[in-house]
Order: sequence, then structure tokens, then C-alpha cells
Amino acid sequence: MIDPRLLRDDPERVRAAQAKRGLSDEVVDLALAADTARRQAIAAYEEKRAAQKQLGALIPKATGDEKQALLAQTKTLSGEVKDAEAARVAAEAAWDAAIRAIPNPAADEAPAGGEDDYVVLETIGTRPEFDFEPRDHVELGQMLGAIDLERGAKVSGSRFYFFTGIGARLHRALVNMAMDLAADNGFIEVVPPSLVKPRAMEGTGFLGQAADDVYRIEGQDLYLVGTSEVPMAAFHSDEILDAAALPLRYAAYSPCFRKEAGSHGKDTRGIFRVHWFDKVEMFVYTTLEESYAEHQRLLAWEKEFMDKLELHYRVIDVAAGDLGLSAQRKFDCEAWIASQGRFRELTSTSNCTDFQSRRLDTRTRVEGDTVPVATLNGTLCSTNRPIIALLETHQQADGSVRVPQALQPYLGGLEVLKPLS
Repeated sequence: MIDPRLLRDDPERVRAAQAKRGLSDEVVDLALAADTARRQAIAAYEEKRAAQKQLGALIPKATGDEKQALLAQTKTLSGEVKDAEAARVAAEAAWDAAIRAIPNPAADEAPAGGEDDYVVLETIGTRPEFDFEPRDHVELGQMLGAIDLERGAKVSGSRFYFFTGIGARLHRALVNMAMDLAADNGFIEVVPPSLVKPRAMEGTGFLGQAADDVYRIEGQDLYLVGTSEVPMAAFHSDEILDAAALPLRYAAYSPCFRKEAGSHGKDTRGIFRVHWFDKVEMFVYTTLEESYAEHQRLLAWEKEFMDKLELHYRVIDVAAGDLGLSAQRKFDCEAWIASQGRFRELTSTSNCTDFQSRRLDTRTRVEGDTVPVATLNGTLCSTNRPIIALLETHQQADGSVRVPQALQPYLGGLEVLKPLS
């Protein structure tokens, strides 16, 4: 959640941030009113409690009728204290809900607007050109015996699939290459749980605007994660981190599950938009001051991975209205998908500043004071979309696919993926 001091001291800045995202500033008014009501409820409760303590101190010294009168007064005041406490608890809950509804204010550098208002920061590599009619990843996957969509749908339904044969090997190779890149840069490898409690999901902002895209386990207080950002953000919840140990960098490999709510009719062919995929996610804890430079480092590692795959891609600065609840700024790396004739997102990295850590109570000590840390996340490799880009970018006329040099050692030296027949 945002720093409450920002709301109290500079509400106009929060209103401007809402406008930049294309959102109503009604939440600002609601939060300010809730803050006032909370303060008043706390003051009223403390006043009643003080009166109760003063009255309690008089009773042992009183006798006779005076004591009886004080006891009767105490009984009445006790009821008033309970009512004031209930009002305080309700007011604090209303305040908490109101402040949590306000997204992280976007960075000044982030473009204003919605999904189509991104800014292209750079374009890297050469767009693939073919002297034959290029195939899409579905046809190539079938020819290579790499992707089985028909049996995926039979077993699990639409937007599911099997990686088979060389597809399964390619999946494993991508994960291993990503984890090696992370390890070489000092990341701690993690295999986190894919089921989390509500606090972890809510603490990362995924039970707000993204709630419809989350799978909940019926009858249990557990959610399937859509990214290992969720368990990693909660990993150090309720802890005070040693400032000397920062930044703490983790590379987490996990399956991810998404309902893809609102995507009806979008990307229905192939494995671009699916309900399950595996992913290597970078997650960092650092100081707020250092988070901006760390964000650039995460982007650089993502670009390094894209370069290893020899892809044509661009980096975009995502517009404020297309940021998630927690993100202050986000960069996407979008690869050229030949069959679609456009760039599509493969990776993204977000600076969530101290938004998630305030919700999850993750702090560090600075000059004797405890302050929230900053959290950042970045996809190093999902397993479905890079396979799409690889197959379509490096395809050859006979349906074979050239293996990028950096990936060859992870496929036993294989230089070309060949059709089955």
C-alpha cells in the first residue's frame, strides 16, 4: 500500500497519480475520510479508557453510597468503552481497506494513458525474413513432435497442452539456461510453493484488480499462484532484514496458473495465452533508494536472456494505466512473432517500491529506524512464449528449426531441431 503520509501530506499528488492511470480519484476522498474517522474513533476510545482508569483508581478509596455510585458508573462506562473499542476496530478496518484500494503511484517517467500508450525505448536485433511461407508455432510444434494441443484439450480443456519429445527437452533447456544465468549473477535459486495463503496473494496486490484471474482452492484458504512473485514477496514477511545483506536476489522456478479472465476469443490458437506455464522469476529485496538502479539491472538480465535466444525484440516503457496495482514502473521485452506480424510480450520487470513490503511488513534498519524495503520482480524466462518465438524466428523451409548457439549446450550440442518425418 502507499505511504499514508503521502496521502495526508500531498493528496493532490495521489489524485494526479490516479488520473495518470486513467482512474477515478474517488478512492482518495474515501481514504481521507476513513483516516479522519479512524483518528476520531481512536481518540474517543482513548478518552473513554482514560476515564475508566481514573474511575477505577477512586473506587478503592470510596465507601458506602459513594462507592456504590462509582461502581454503577463504572458499569455504564465499561459498556461505553466496549462500544468505543468496537467503533475503533471498525474504523481501522475501513481505513485499511480504503488505503489498500489505492494503487502505487506511477513513476514520473512512466507514460500516462492505457495499454496502447506505451513508449518504445529501444529495438534490438534484426527482424527475421523468409524466402518461403513461414509456419506458425502450432504447425512447427506438430511437425517436430514438440507440442500436443489436441491431447492437452482432451485431458485438461482449452488453453492446455503437452510438451513432448524435443518440446519437453526445449522446455527444460530454457529453464536450465535461465537458472544458470541467474546463478552466475548471484541470485539464490528457489523452488517456492505454488499454493499460498490469502495474505500472500493480497499482500502482492493480486486480490484487487487481478482477483478474477486467480484460482482459489474451494473449501481451503489457499490460492494457486499466477507467478512466483507472490510466494517470494511473502518469503520475508514480518521480518526485519539486515541492511548489510541487501540486495537479496532470488531466482524462483515454479508452475504458474491463470484463469485468463477477460481473454475470451484472444490468442485461442497455440500456447501464447494459457492457463498453466512454468516460469523463472527474479525477485529482489533492496532499499527504496537503490530500487531504481536495480530495476535497470533486472531489465539488463532479461535482455541478456533474449539476446542468447537470438530474437528480434523491443523494450517498452509500460503506460501507467496498464501497470498492475503494485507496480510503480514496468518494462516489457516484446519479441517479434513472425506468424502474427507483431511484437508480443515475453518478459516484464516491475519496481514495486515499498508498496508490497508495507502490506507484508518487510523492513530493514536505516540509521536506527525501521523502514519498509523495496521489492522488484522480473520474468527471466517463461516456458511457453520463448518457445513460440524460438520456433517461429529460427524456422527453416523444411520445417526444421535452428538452435541458437547459447542454447545448444543445454540440448546436448543439438544444432537443429528436425521434423519427425
